[in-house]
Amino acid sequence: MIIDKLHKIYYSYTGSRAGEINELPSSGSNRRYFRIKGNKTLIGVSGTSQEENGAFIYMANHFRRKGLPVPEVYYWTGDKSFYLQEDLGDTLLFDAIEKGRKSGVFDENERRLLHKTIAQLPSVQVAGAHDFDFSYCYPQPAFNRRSILWDLNYFKYCFLKATGMDFQENKLEDDFQQLSDALLSAASDTFLYRDFQSRNVMIRDGEPWFIDFQGGRKGPVYYDIASFLWQAKANFPEDLKKELLAGYMTALSRYQPVNEADFLNRLRHFVLFRTLQVLGAYGFRGYFEKKPHFIQSVPFAIENLRRLLREDFPEYPYLCSVLRALTNLKQFSDDIQKRMLEVKIVSFAYKKGIPDDPAGNGGGFVFDCRAINNPGKYERYNHFTGLDEPVVRFLEDDGEITRFLEHVQTIVDASVKRYLDRGFTNLMVSFGCTGGQHRSVYSAQRLAEHLHAAFGVKIYLTHREQNIEQIFDAVL
Repeated sequence: MIIDKLHKIYYSYTGSRAGEINELPSSGSNRRYFRIKGNKTLIGVSGTSQEENGAFIYMANHFRRKGLPVPEVYYWTGDKSFYLQEDLGDTLLFDAIEKGRKSGVFDENERRLLHKTIAQLPSVQVAGAHDFDFSYCYPQPAFNRRSILWDLNYFKYCFLKATGMDFQENKLEDDFQQLSDALLSAASDTFLYRDFQSRNVMIRDGEPWFIDFQGGRKGPVYYDIASFLWQAKANFPEDLKKELLAGYMTALSRYQPVNEADFLNRLRHFVLFRTLQVLGAYGFRGYFEKKPHFIQSVPFAIENLRRLLREDFPEYPYLCSVLRALTNLKQFSDDIQKRMLEVKIVSFAYKKGIPDDPAGNGGGFVFDCRAINNPGKYERYNHFTGLDEPVVRFLEDDGEITRFLEHVQTIVDASVKRYLDRGFTNLMVSFGCTGGQHRSVYSAQRLAEHLHAAFGVKIYLTHREQNIEQIFDAVL
């Protein structure tokens, strides 16, 4: 029946018959999209909510008149249950930055696309809100206390309760009210996109185009930047987040004054709120509707929440205590442990070969300790290793190994920081000397202790020639 209807409206608009009609992959919404080929290739949309369809049609036409990069809507039925829109192609920004998302390393082209996207956002939020009739918005015309509490309770009932956690609802509701107050204090007459993330941006001819804004309403600009930069599966490293955030504030300042300190202070509340809202959606779509895409996204959102809670939110003490307990639940801590960085450190003898990398990444740093004064030249040290006090005292009194390790730590620390930012899970560092007994053993042991103290990462330490293994567990 849907295909028949699409044939009819295509003919009504173009005056010619459609050729192929192919359904496109569905998203989490109640709308279905079809590519209709013929004299003109169009996208046909069928949606069960006429009010939501009407909101999209109004917004698309309004934004198009403002010269904003959104698809043109050409035709719609009287009841607005079907409409035809411009075909923007098949490239989502989410897919265009796939290599960066998966590796944590975004190349120049990916960064350029992200900067272009973030720089366009204020034009939709501010210029797009000019002469905008918010009464067309569905289901709410504005970001208000009711919608905030609805989203927070969405998180509580669809995610938090689904985990089986015990908590005091009255205390949680008190902090929900506090969070609502903080969010509402940032009210403005701008357009809140609401679901601004890389799956709702398409790339055509190297430029970003915005889609799926029908849930928008009047509201503060902070919500959208929080949605985009803290999207659960975007995997933006911290330096790139800061870079994009700076670019956004520069673009926004063309429309209104921006006080950076005030902006960042307000933004942190929206990042927390958006993270909870996303978890609520994942809980409903994943746990209740059994949609695998949303279940797979839960660990990424939990990791976002863990990182967010490194900064204290003194305004919401009970909420934060509940959220910390949530992130430490076994079902989530197991997922997090699988993705946490693990550093393998090995001491070895060069004459027996450089150690293989069990992670399959081809190895990491290999440091040559043979230039350092060797205790092995002296018979009295032959029965000791770099773990024993006589050898430790010899090496530290000599001093060469101390300067050597200072340089090693500087190099390895920089990599560990970047690996953590990018979500990498394995790093290998090897120290070699002539017999793998003194200098390499001392160096490997000292680096393991240093990295564990500095970063709390899990360390697998192996002194290969002594057949000694030690594990330093991650500090959660």
